[in-house]
Amino acid sequence: MKILVIHGPNLQLLGKRQPAIYGTSDLETINRELKRLASTHGVILTIAQSNHEGEIVSLIGKTKDQCDALLINPAAYTHTSVAIRDAIEASGLPAVEVHLSNMYAREPFRQHSLIAPVCRGQICGFGALSYRLGFEALVALSTTTPLGTTPPQRSRESARSRRPTRRKSSARRRTR
Repeated sequence: MKILVIHGPNLQLLGKRQPAIYGTSDLETINRELKRLASTHGVILTIAQSNHEGEIVSLIGKTKDQCDALLINPAAYTHTSVAIRDAIEASGLPAVEVHLSNMYAREPFRQHSLIAPVCRGQICGFGALSYRLGFEALVALSTTTPLGTTPPQRSRESARSRRPTRRKSSARRRTR
């Protein structure tokens, strides 16, 4: 299995920039932990960090045929980049979006992700652990669902129609 890891803008500043929000782990420490996990699971990682939207889009497009999954922290581009969203969608790669902080507990403009709808899931608010959880999720998905496919989603209506119906018994229950 091959996973592409993309760190978005300003993540090279981790450990120095607003540690109360983003934690004290630096990017090198996060990458080292991801590499350790990859080694444990027999996964090959490609890791990149960029402050440039177009570079991230190009990287996703270039490596889509070389990787099986995407772990991405789009950082500030989470809230603004239709281009990154479209690149992920076009790649067909199963993706997990991660964030160090809980974006839903922050400023209103940070509480919406353009990226999440094209990802298998989103993990946020656990600091550097968010990356580990995202990595583990991709590995688990690869063993349960062939990567590159999305499990069928059932509508509420079809789920209701598949529920077993209760049959009323004509026998009376006896109680003591």
